[in-house]
Amino acid sequence: MDAQYGLLFCFHLVSFLNCMFILLKYIFLIFTGKKMAYQKVNADQRAPGHSQYLDNDDLQATALDLEWDMEKELEESGFDQFQLDSAENQNLGHSETIDLDLDSIQPATSPKGRFQRLQEESDYITHYTRSAPKSNRCNFCHLLKILCIATSLFIFGIFIGYYVHTNCPSDTPSSGTVDPQLYQEILKTIQAEDIKKSFRNLVQLYKSEDDMEISKKIKTQWTSLGLEDVQFVNYSVLLNLPDPSPSTVTLSSSGQCFHPNGQPCSEEARKDSSQDLLYSYAAYSAKGILKAEVIDVSYGMADDLKRIRKIKNVTNQIALLKLGKLPLLYKLSLLEKAGFGGVLLYIDPCDLPKTVNPSHDTFMVSLNPGGDPSTPGYPSVDGSFRQSRSNLTSLLVQPISASLVAKLISSPKARTKNDACSPLELPNNEVRVVSMQVQTVTKLKTVTNVVGYVMGLTSPDRYIIVGSHHHTAHSYNGQEWASSTAIITAFIRALMSKVKRGWRPDRTIVFCSWGGTAFGNIGSYEWGEDFKKVLQKNVVAYISIHSPLRGNSSLHPVASPSLQQLVVEKNNFNCTRRAQCPETNISSIQIQGDADYFINHLGVPIVQFAYEDIKALEGPSFLSEALFSTRATKIEEMDPSFNLHETITKLSGEVILQIANEPVLPFNAIDIALEVQNNLKGDQPNTHQLLAMASRLRESAELFQSDEMRPANDPKERASNRIRMLNDILQDMEKSFLVKQAPPGFYRNILYHLDEKTSRFSILVEAWEHCKPLASNETLQEALSEVLNSINSAQVYFKAGLDVFRSVLDGKN
Repeated sequence: MDAQYGLLFCFHLVSFLNCMFILLKYIFLIFTGKKMAYQKVNADQRAPGHSQYLDNDDLQATALDLEWDMEKELEESGFDQFQLDSAENQNLGHSETIDLDLDSIQPATSPKGRFQRLQEESDYITHYTRSAPKSNRCNFCHLLKILCIATSLFIFGIFIGYYVHTNCPSDTPSSGTVDPQLYQEILKTIQAEDIKKSFRNLVQLYKSEDDMEISKKIKTQWTSLGLEDVQFVNYSVLLNLPDPSPSTVTLSSSGQCFHPNGQPCSEEARKDSSQDLLYSYAAYSAKGILKAEVIDVSYGMADDLKRIRKIKNVTNQIALLKLGKLPLLYKLSLLEKAGFGGVLLYIDPCDLPKTVNPSHDTFMVSLNPGGDPSTPGYPSVDGSFRQSRSNLTSLLVQPISASLVAKLISSPKARTKNDACSPLELPNNEVRVVSMQVQTVTKLKTVTNVVGYVMGLTSPDRYIIVGSHHHTAHSYNGQEWASSTAIITAFIRALMSKVKRGWRPDRTIVFCSWGGTAFGNIGSYEWGEDFKKVLQKNVVAYISIHSPLRGNSSLHPVASPSLQQLVVEKNNFNCTRRAQCPETNISSIQIQGDADYFINHLGVPIVQFAYEDIKALEGPSFLSEALFSTRATKIEEMDPSFNLHETITKLSGEVILQIANEPVLPFNAIDIALEVQNNLKGDQPNTHQLLAMASRLRESAELFQSDEMRPANDPKERASNRIRMLNDILQDMEKSFLVKQAPPGFYRNILYHLDEKTSRFSILVEAWEHCKPLASNETLQEALSEVLNSINSAQVYFKAGLDVFRSVLDGKN
């Protein structure tokens, strides 16, 4: 853009100087009584008495050219400027990168072409010959005209200079080329102290029962930072809320009544921890009272249930279930099929680090797979049909503390004297009968999303979505949402400080603060379903800032296979700036939070950075499904200086900037093929066809990588007209791996593992477990077919992309 304005300025400057030269010469000739005419006379044909100034052929030619330039400048200067602006606007709207069209800025046509044409006319000499001035009065008129023209040109030159100066800031690099220092210049303004202040300000707002207050605060802050078109996106959704009276568990043998946290059912206990008691529940559970025997099912795995069903009748009994190892929704579906009537859900202290003592901690879980339960698969907009779904399971589900479990099984301590942890379990020869009462209320409530954006310069129709979440009223009293919101706000502040100086990313960056996350990612699901057609075509990547601080000992990045290489590069660069940097394992695993819709329904590549506790990573997976009442003091204890918050902000920000600004999307096709092959390693039955298909996928991906991506990433070989086609293929690579249906709680995107301990396709793992009792099982065959079709679809996709590029190249040749 600067080059275009620079050429325009130089063009007008040269023309202006030419005009001034002609004017001075014209004035001199007028005062000497000579004349100028559009005539071409050879030296040997000139009549005596001609001035020496006109006897010089070179001088005549020069004067002719300069005078022609002046006329052309006066005739076409306004049109040229309009033509350039129009070309610029066209490039901004329809090109992936800014290419300066030099053909649109042409110097004035040479006068000799027109003079040659005039010379062919019989009367061209007489037609274009001017008579000498007749009197001094005539000379004065000519002089007055010339002075007016000179003044007009001078004023016009001032306007040109002002226009170029205001529209071409010299200190801002063009977005058409990537400045290596650009990202660091933006990120260096992010400071831990600013994040800390923002965090503390947000924490003061959570006490309000109206989440609109928090939404308004976020919108006001984002707008003040300069984010464009920040607005509320509201949806009226069905929320399952705690009843004013807390749920209870009563021992039939003694008649003792307990609240979920293990405290006796007394008025004093309710007053001391009333809020925690209310929010210890399972959203969208069935409600009612059930009196039955408690059966310990451990983690509720398929093997556990097969063992128990051999020795006991489980129909309408109460399962004592540990959280972890598999998705909760999947385990509940197995219990429901087995015939259980209720579930007491808890976390075994042995599954947590020794520094954590959750004995009396209560927690919340959601049984909602995603979105508004009353409008499954479509947005909750005005006029939508609402289904009657107050509960999403027939089971009565109640989360309870480890201390209450210990009382149920008569085990006072979980750890022995030598500090070895003894898992909680009910003795097989003992019978425990309890009465559980689950009380919830279902209401229509408004969930608010806050959405703003920075419009892209060259590809405004390609979106990088950055998502955090904010507190929703009537949900658990956690405060990690404040960390999430403070981090996204810190990056917006750094980004907008650069945007205000004239820079813009190539692609649009959309910032979202989601509401209703605790109830099943409702805000993000409804927004995604509302704009599904647009998002399917235009979303390039999703950067998740869900729960950035769950520990302080290990950085734990999660990324799609196509983005893992980019995350490795950013993490290694971050390590060079720190004294200590332990080895980081980057994986594609199922995560909690609002990235769910973008992964499983849009097939969008994602990245998430978070700090974890190493010991927690070594324990069972899916413990993060429990939402604890995390205090702000605990977050500040984990990161008192907020340096970890700053690191996550900068790592996430650098990934956002690179995806938003690189001419070629930094996605890696071959890594997807390698991930597929790795998922099929080992002793797995019936996978020979899958292995053969995976081999063909790798061949196609390698050809695509070498033939198209390598030249595109080299500026010397890059063809601008092919960049858009290439990027469209890259952003849709993972869509081939969305299966039609997956077991409850499992990702539909089969590129993601259940956890870091599992390196196989999750739907195949579940199918093999399911078919163990049977010699032949349709579930396994269906799962194998789903995986085979996904791999084949991806292979065909890469091959079709190569064919398109080759046909375009052949057409040009």
